[in-house]
Amino acid sequence: MGFSFGYPVDWRVQDAVDTLTLADVWDPAIDTDGGIREGAWVAEATGLVNLSSWPAGTRLILRKERPHPGAQLRFTDADGMRVTAFITDTAPGVIPGQVAGLELRHRQHARIEDRIRELKATGLRNFPCHSFWSNAAWLEIILAATDLVTWARLIGFHDHPGLARIEITTFRYRILHIAARITHGARQQRLRLDATWRWAAAIATAWQHIRTAFG
Repeated sequence: MGFSFGYPVDWRVQDAVDTLTLADVWDPAIDTDGGIREGAWVAEATGLVNLSSWPAGTRLILRKERPHPGAQLRFTDADGMRVTAFITDTAPGVIPGQVAGLELRHRQHARIEDRIRELKATGLRNFPCHSFWSNAAWLEIILAATDLVTWARLIGFHDHPGLARIEITTFRYRILHIAARITHGARQQRLRLDATWRWAAAIATAWQHIRTAFG
C-alpha cells in the first residue's frame, strides 16, 4: 500500500520552483499514450523542501503547466505557469517513466479527488453531531446517497452525457429540484413531472431507464 496525494503550493514549494527553473531541470510531462504532453513539465523537489514530518521515502513531485485559455491565474502561479504539487512514497524505478510516470499516474487518479469533493458537497464537509456513532451513521447516509446519485446518473442518463457527468450540486438543481410526484392508479405507477422544467424530458427518459434496469 502506498500514497499519492496533493501537496500545498506554499512559499517553500515556490522557492523550490525557482531553484529548479534556474537549474533548468524540468522534464516534459507525458500523456497516457507515452507521448509528450504539450506545455507541461515535471520535476522532483524532494531535496529542496523539508519532508521530515512525513514517512521515510516520501517524495515531492512538481508540475508546471500553461493554464487553459481563459483560466484565471493564481498567486501561486510562476511566470504564467500553473504549479501543482503532490507527495508519494513510491520509490524510484517502480513506475515506468520515472518522475513523469509518477505525475501521469497521479493525474489519472484525479477522479478520486472529484469523488471526495462530491462527498463534501453532499454533507461530508461537517459532522453535525457530538456523538461518534451518530456521526458514523451520518457518514453512512452520505455514502449511500452519493452511491444512489452516481448509479442514477450512469443508468438513467447514459444517453445524455451532459447530465451523466455533472457534479452533485448541479445534479441537485437540474434533476432533484423538479416539482414531481409519484401516483398510483389502474395498477400502474406514474411519475408526474413539471412539463415546463427545462430537463423534464431527460428526467422522464431516465426514469424509464432506471425502472427497466430494476424492473
